[in-house]
Amino acid sequence: MDAETVHHRRWIILGIMSLSLVITLLNNVTVNVALPELSKDLDADNTELQWIMDAYVVVFGGLLLVMGALGDRFGRKHALLIGLAIVGLVSALTAQYATSSEHGRSKSITDKQYRCTAPSTGGSNYNIGQIKEGEFQFGVAQSDWQFHAVNGSSKWEGKQFKGLRAVFSVHNEPFQIWARKKAKVKDFKGLKGKVVNIGNPGSGQRGTMEELMKAMGVDNGYFKSTTELTSSEQVKALCDGKIDAFGYSVGFPNGAMEQAATCGAKALPINLVGGPVQGLIDGADYYAAATIPAGTYTGQKKDVTTFGVKATVVTSNAVEADLVYQVVKAVFENFDDFKKQHPAFAPLKKEDMIADGLSAPLHEGAKKYYKEAGLM
Repeated sequence: MDAETVHHRRWIILGIMSLSLVITLLNNVTVNVALPELSKDLDADNTELQWIMDAYVVVFGGLLLVMGALGDRFGRKHALLIGLAIVGLVSALTAQYATSSEHGRSKSITDKQYRCTAPSTGGSNYNIGQIKEGEFQFGVAQSDWQFHAVNGSSKWEGKQFKGLRAVFSVHNEPFQIWARKKAKVKDFKGLKGKVVNIGNPGSGQRGTMEELMKAMGVDNGYFKSTTELTSSEQVKALCDGKIDAFGYSVGFPNGAMEQAATCGAKALPINLVGGPVQGLIDGADYYAAATIPAGTYTGQKKDVTTFGVKATVVTSNAVEADLVYQVVKAVFENFDDFKKQHPAFAPLKKEDMIADGLSAPLHEGAKKYYKEAGLM
């Protein structure tokens, strides 16, 4: 073979290898591009999406070693051809059997397509703040902090958010103080000298805990020490014995609370009753007495009496009416499916959702749907 032919074939080989590399890069890019659709179709959260990415990388890295060994044993040309054949076959099968993201879904809701993300956040006040800044279009907030934000009271004094708008309310969220068994806490007075998580700044649980402490006439010095853990961190800290108790506004049953009841802490919620608590209930429309029935959690032999709020969905008057209309329509016209998303949603009634716990004015887009549906 003369030198010119060899030189020419080198360029052909380089071109083929470059195209192979392009295919590899395209596969990597395709996974990233597909993540939003995977999230929607598989109802995957950020952690699960990261696992999908990690699984792809692990398989990709493992096959590099396998194909390298095959190349050494049978020749690199054969290994390359086998690899390309496998990629082509799998791609063809995927294209053949893949369904559209709209497969099996009703198209009657709207001709427009909206993409949604649900990030984990710092809680009610953070969500409302992000809506005010235009970073979020919707958020979940406790009914008490919806009231304070729109009226400029409590933590929202001097920062009144007149543009806050209500969409609908959902489940009850009793405020609960959970204490590990060995701490021997039976009521609020039992928290004196204990290590208590009061919640992260900006969260609804922090705000409600501070309202309760104020009603009880105590401050942080009442406890041995306080922590500012998020709701996702506090159960582990309780189970590990790093804190004695925490306060949390959450619907029931709740998986994290069951974990607190069944881990080494053997924790249970305590009763919150008496004059100060009743004063909170009597002094604000957004608070109401609440009961967690016996047997809700492992080891809970008696009803637990406390007070609570509503979880509400809020937005701002800057969000376009059609978007809010379509969101509300999607929920209310798929109401049975919506109620199956969490046990706390099971008792929901449409009529209550458009009235209970809503201090801010209803958004015009929501009102439009409620009137069309005969709910107003």
